[in-house]
Amino acid sequence: MCGIFGYMGSKEAVPILIDGLKKLEYRGYDSAGVYVAGASTVKAVGKVAMLEAELLAMPVFGTAGIAHTRWATHGEPSVVNSHPHSDTQQKIWLVHNGIIENYQALKSELQKSGVVFVSQTDTEVLAQLIASLYQGDLKNAVQKALAKVRGTYGVAVMSQDNPRQIVVARMGSPIVLGVGNDEMFVSSDPSALLAHTKQVVYLDDGEMAVLEAGAYSVTSVSGEARTKTPEVLDFDAAVVQKNGYDHFMLKEINEAAEVVRNTIRGRIDVDHGLVKLGGLEDVARNLANIKRLTIVGCGSAYYAGQVGRLMIEEYAGLPVEIELGSEFRYRRNLGDVNNAVLAVTQSGETADTLASIMAAKERGQLTLGVVNAVGSTIARATDAGVYNHAGPEIAVASTKAFISQLTVFVLLTVWLGRQRGMSETEATEILQALDELPQVIETMLADTEAIKTVAKKYSTARDMMFIGRQLHAPIAYEGSLKLKEVSYLHAEAYAGGELKHGSIAMIGPDFPVLAIAPDDAVFEKMMSNIAEVKARKAPVILLTTQGVIVDEGVVDDIMVMPKVHPILQPIISTIPLQLFAYYVGVARGLDVDQPRNLAKSVTVE
Repeated sequence: MCGIFGYMGSKEAVPILIDGLKKLEYRGYDSAGVYVAGASTVKAVGKVAMLEAELLAMPVFGTAGIAHTRWATHGEPSVVNSHPHSDTQQKIWLVHNGIIENYQALKSELQKSGVVFVSQTDTEVLAQLIASLYQGDLKNAVQKALAKVRGTYGVAVMSQDNPRQIVVARMGSPIVLGVGNDEMFVSSDPSALLAHTKQVVYLDDGEMAVLEAGAYSVTSVSGEARTKTPEVLDFDAAVVQKNGYDHFMLKEINEAAEVVRNTIRGRIDVDHGLVKLGGLEDVARNLANIKRLTIVGCGSAYYAGQVGRLMIEEYAGLPVEIELGSEFRYRRNLGDVNNAVLAVTQSGETADTLASIMAAKERGQLTLGVVNAVGSTIARATDAGVYNHAGPEIAVASTKAFISQLTVFVLLTVWLGRQRGMSETEATEILQALDELPQVIETMLADTEAIKTVAKKYSTARDMMFIGRQLHAPIAYEGSLKLKEVSYLHAEAYAGGELKHGSIAMIGPDFPVLAIAPDDAVFEKMMSNIAEVKARKAPVILLTTQGVIVDEGVVDDIMVMPKVHPILQPIISTIPLQLFAYYVGVARGLDVDQPRNLAKSVTVE
């Protein structure tokens, strides 16, 4: 969590720092603060707008500084717990993303030497530790301090003695440098740099850098020189603007068709039923011989992985397991070298998913990634993988990245399937339907008033249940998650057949049920589940495909979607659920882009 931004140049720093924090606010918005060299520190509880208001009332001038937007871990959101943190003498200033696991031991040691702490954060401990080791060389003090630290960090540090220098370091939390014309930037995410430069340098774990105006040097934390050549970002600043939409979430839902196009571009040969995944070519032989694939993910990525498991087992005949990243890493029986582990992550920085990958690597297993963020930690850590090419996703609730993940699983299913006996005819049928899918999505998104009407009707509900079967059981869970995230409405999800095994006890007139029942092989089974719900007088919202006829009185409201190839139907079914959650959240007067207590990139364990 948390967003870090820094600037070193000749322009006024505050406007640049505030703009950077606004771009990073999806990473946390409990509090925010800036330190400007030679001036002062200003902090505020709440979103970046609160900090901006403080700076308008009390302007701060200077051409170098560091800034932070916080997702609270240690210590409640408050001014005193906000970053930047300093030592007692306020000579060292630091912003930090991550968790210092041994901070209590370090804090006790410092307290014995007379250091007095003012916050409840682990970050202040790091600032005080650096100050205790500082003898005029900031880089050296940071190196010595980090040698004592156990945990994760992305840090940017400044000292009053040298206001034209920023020292940054990374271990488990992202840090990217921006190289401008006689100016340097540091950020937690490259998207925040787009307004200033497209030349970026990604730090790897265990690396640190010293930034000065127009220059940088990179070493390992232990001091070994590293050569880092800037890379060019391949997307524009326009993609992180709302472009007339009320919210980023709505904009990103409406980008679904383009996301599918970008995900499949150059990767499908419809005429021959073939998929080309360049990122997997070097390990194709290894993948052909694996006995089992384990998919790991967290949140929406986990539900995408559940759909992927069903796709791959059904169409490619490869046994697949799906695990939560936060649990897989602790398992002892992780399989052997005949297994491969596939990480699914939008940010490429999810701490638990990364830990799962590292655990698999220790056992000699092939590690793969489905990642949206180029240059991210998991993209670099895995042996091979597939980029989503979904573009930056700003709203905290994942929408277009989830659509892209499902699309990648279709590609991967055909790719693996052709290795394992899938016929050219079947593959061609799937790929032809996939090639046509963006147009189908555009047609569906051209008129969403019916979804908006249903959402408004149920926006005052207290509880809701989502049900589905087979490929749509995970989609029910994803729909429930989206509603919880952006509306704070209590929502649960179950496979349709599980209703009678306990959860139906909750059902009643005040507990609406959203049933996902496209015209497929389990449609009749789903209608039986719906009948069970109606028998308990619960309102039923049916999400089904065009042409389905339902007896009057069986359901209360219907949302209709196009019918496509069965392997693609989960992609189509997801979009109305995203819109439903969005419109419910808006009707409840909530900030759907930045829901309470959440952050986009979960870099703490």
